[in-house]
Amino acid sequence: MSGLRLEGRRILVVGAGTQRSEDPDPPVGNGRAIAVLAAREGAAVVCADRDRESAAETATWIEQEGGRASVVVGDVATEAGCIGIVAAAVEGGLDGVVVNVGIGRGVGLASKVEDWDATFAVNLRGHFLIAREVLPKLGADAALVFIGSVAGLQPGSGLPAYDASKAGLIGLCRHVALEGARQGIRANVLAPGLIDTPLGRWASRGRPSRERTPVPLRRQGTGWEVAAATVFLLSKDASYITGQVLPVDGGLSLI
Repeated sequence: MSGLRLEGRRILVVGAGTQRSEDPDPPVGNGRAIAVLAAREGAAVVCADRDRESAAETATWIEQEGGRASVVVGDVATEAGCIGIVAAAVEGGLDGVVVNVGIGRGVGLASKVEDWDATFAVNLRGHFLIAREVLPKLGADAALVFIGSVAGLQPGSGLPAYDASKAGLIGLCRHVALEGARQGIRANVLAPGLIDTPLGRWASRGRPSRERTPVPLRRQGTGWEVAAATVFLLSKDASYITGQVLPVDGGLSLI
């Protein structure tokens, strides 16, 4: 087929699984939607996750649609996990990397230091380690997309470690973009707002006010809308965009 935006490219999606859900008809998670849509756009996708079964479900979805997918298992909360993910994924080459991982722990400044450290290990250190390992192995025209959050642009989650780590991710991305530019590699942050995912629904059960967030477009987004913007940033359509933050939030960051 012709006209596919990622045709001939090999993309690593870290966090390609999705949160387990008890809903009878759960929505798709961001990572799974990104992996599936990248495959639909012609990419061979490496589905990485700490949950082998969940990553395999994503790969199976891709293969059932006629796409190409493989599975890598690793935990970004550890340096060894990040090194292992990249080492396994780069066999055969890589043209793009998406890091879609994040947790939120600890409420308010009374948060325990253990919660702060655990959040930063996943939300910021993991992104740093993946970028550190993969940047020397990427060729010109490759792209990295870090999935952040509008919480990195403005406060509101009530989770200081989450907000701070997502803000820090923007600073990290800017450095990756400058260092990567020497090799013709781009890096950007995609910042979702209120998105209807299994994890989002779980968060809403713990904080019902989340559902009443005054989004200007008056609805939650979907994993597919996050995926569409991610595929754009991975593609040559975004060949002159680097070091930027793209909110996918229905206008939430405007208020």
